[in-house]
Amino acid sequence: MSHDHGHGAARAGERHKGRLLVAFALLTVFMVVEVVAGLVSQSLALLSDAGHMLTDVIGMGMALAAIQLASTGTRRRSHTFGLYRLEILAALANAVLLFGVAGYVLYEAIGRIGDPPEVEVGLMLVVAVLGLAANLVAFVLLREGAQESLNVEGAYLEVLSDTVASVGVIVGALLMAATGIEWIDAVVGVAIGLWILPRAWSLGARAVRILVQAAPPGLDLEALESDLCALPEVVEVHDLHAWTLTSDMEVVSAHLVVTQEADHHGVLDQARDVLKDNHGIDHATLQVEPESHEGCAEVAW
Repeated sequence: MSHDHGHGAARAGERHKGRLLVAFALLTVFMVVEVVAGLVSQSLALLSDAGHMLTDVIGMGMALAAIQLASTGTRRRSHTFGLYRLEILAALANAVLLFGVAGYVLYEAIGRIGDPPEVEVGLMLVVAVLGLAANLVAFVLLREGAQESLNVEGAYLEVLSDTVASVGVIVGALLMAATGIEWIDAVVGVAIGLWILPRAWSLGARAVRILVQAAPPGLDLEALESDLCALPEVVEVHDLHAWTLTSDMEVVSAHLVVTQEADHHGVLDQARDVLKDNHGIDHATLQVEPESHEGCAEVAW
């Protein structure tokens, strides 16, 4: 089957790998700065934003890993599908970590709202502004690549989301400086924690769906089977399976039962075109069987 789409995405990612690496390094440094500043200033909002920035760093790390795997090739005799699933395992780990960060923030906030500690607002504001600047630089670095590569686009959207969180911390710091109300910091922290939770759930759900090899969302299997059955000389389709190998890599396998006089090469070509043009499937393993063949149903699953 054709791999042009996958290779095109790999080439696009490779072109923007340098910018992605710079953004990754920049946000990693500022994530550490925010953690240290959050502990020193006792700002829960800063710690929450650092947790949110951690998702950016992990997301970019996964994107860089995916680009590297796609560009160097990872298939080995003992890993016939390559190591693409490592990206999905990392995504699941990221989701679990996000739940932990959000849980910690919400737990801390419960105690702080009633008895807020004294927050060093000046340090909080300075670091929040620097964090926003780092996000804006990363935003500019990734904007062009996001139009060509889904991996880069994912990192770009992560940065865009964290930019909103950084603005929230700055607004909270300014309100605290103006009013002297310490519990504003905890409220901002809770808001960021609640902002994280749906994303963590969505990321984890997508990762689990891929790991259990569920059919790709949005893929109409009934329509796909119907389109294959409608091909000239195809009399039946069975043992049809569809799953996602990793981000933007859907795979299909199926058995096509054809007439005795069928042109097997022609059937394969037509099936390839139907899968690619009608359903966006670039990779499929298709077994063509004459209708006189027996015994296949006994091993179908």
